Amino acid sequence: MTGWLPVAAGVGSGLVGGFYVAFSAVVLPALRRRPVEEATATMVAVNDAAVRAPFMVLFFGTAAACGATAVDALLDPRIHSLLRVAGSAAYLAGWASTMAVNVPLNNRLAADGALRWRGYQRSWARANHIRALLSVAGAAGLLIPARP
Repeated sequence: MTGWLPVAAGVGSGLVGGFYVAFSAVVLPALRRRPVEEATATMVAVNDAAVRAPFMVLFFGTAAACGATAVDALLDPRIHSLLRVAGSAAYLAGWASTMAVNVPLNNRLAADGALRWRGYQRSWARANHIRALLSVAGAAGLLIPARP
């Protein structure tokens, strides 16, 4: 699996990371300028839209590709690329952060109209910046050619 799999994992990681970067750079600043009720309703709508293909295919497919790439890089002596393992681990750490922090925050925002927007958006933004950095770093590690 030295050909297409790490490329797919790297491109997926870069695309997911780009999505997160765009959210931090464009969407969150725009939401901060809106009234709290409007920002909350918009964020809930965005979160609902994100939980569909194509983002879910990209998000979970990249995680699977990263897992397979890391295993392949660790087990195949012809590849044994620590960069591929590190890139895969970086994306997967961002993926885990999404599942552990962003998704529960999104669920609470959708369920609890009394949730304070400022506290939510600060916590969510911090976690988003981290997962963006991890995903972009993952792409870099995965797309640098492995040395045989």
